Amino acid sequence: MTGLEVLYDIIAYLTRAFVMLIIIQFVIGLLFAFNVISPSNDFLRKVYESINALLEPLLRPIRNVMPSTGAIDFSPLVLIIGLQVVLIVLNGIIVGAR
Repeated sequence: MTGLEVLYDIIAYLTRAFVMLIIIQFVIGLLFAFNVISPSNDFLRKVYESINALLEPLLRPIRNVMPSTGAIDFSPLVLIIGLQVVLIVLNGIIVGAR
């Protein structure tokens, strides 16, 4: 395994972790929005705030560029697609370097 492949694996694991955090944030946000779970639930509120604090620096620039769509926030979807594009490009670079 070359150094590029190891770097790709590390980036792929981090990407998967970020995608899972985005999905968890989305699901908790939906549960709060539809009052399935009360926003006064301290544990889930803290989990949501922690994930939001981690993802907000990545999502804020996307939100600034995207037009406002009202109540629906598409920035997490754009971030997931962007992360997948980065993985595809890196994989192409590694395959081309062989």
